Amino acid sequence: MHPALWISKTGLDAAQTDVAVVSNNLANASTVGFKKDRAVFEDLLYQNINQPGGRSSADTERPSGLMLGAGSKVVATQKAHTQGNLLTTENSLDMSIQGKGYFEILQPDGSIAYTRNGQFTLNDQGQIVTSGAGFLLQPEITVPEDAQQISISQDGEVSVTTRGEAENQVLGQINVSDFINPTGLQPIGQNLFVETASSGTPIQGIPGLQGLGTLSQGTLETSNVNVTEELVNLIESQRLYEMNSKVISSVDQMLGQVIQQL
Repeated sequence: MHPALWISKTGLDAAQTDVAVVSNNLANASTVGFKKDRAVFEDLLYQNINQPGGRSSADTERPSGLMLGAGSKVVATQKAHTQGNLLTTENSLDMSIQGKGYFEILQPDGSIAYTRNGQFTLNDQGQIVTSGAGFLLQPEITVPEDAQQISISQDGEVSVTTRGEAENQVLGQINVSDFINPTGLQPIGQNLFVETASSGTPIQGIPGLQGLGTLSQGTLETSNVNVTEELVNLIESQRLYEMNSKVISSVDQMLGQVIQQL
């Protein structure tokens, strides 16, 4: 096989993967708490025909070598954990984190997941849960049936006003967790991330302390996807795919000419 055919094939695969990453970003442009991805490219191994610095004669060295590349590939996708814009909802159970940190969510298997999506609601027992799957927010907080108004402070203290009571009743404390390397978190869908060896262990604390972000009640953090930027990336990936296809077509024509001459 002509080397250029294989090299262009790897370019097609890489461009196709990049298009998939951009498509996922655009599909989640309206997903609350979503963090955009970017594809990380890497060139493949080189064929060293002449080593740089090798002897060209008894007294001279080659200033440069002859090395032929083998193409490219996508080696990783990185999440950009930057802050999204805040959307005011006036819903008392909607929360956003301004700054670093993630909400802790209890999964059915007993493990802890993490999210930036602050769309919470109450289940049939009055517990604060996620709106989609109904997973419990950690630490567990139960709102009494006679609660009139729910208040969540910037440092995560949850209190309610009940009928017949003049003072607020404190229900509990919402903590947030941060990681040394948030990019190392593994997304598992449902706006959830799980800890990995690359992310490091969670650093739990009270919102607003130890560098953690504060909570904002009645607001949601929108996706950090910039639609215009993603459309430009999509055009770039499309052109890259077309150029690699053009190389394959050109090599095919060259081989066809050689065969006709022979």
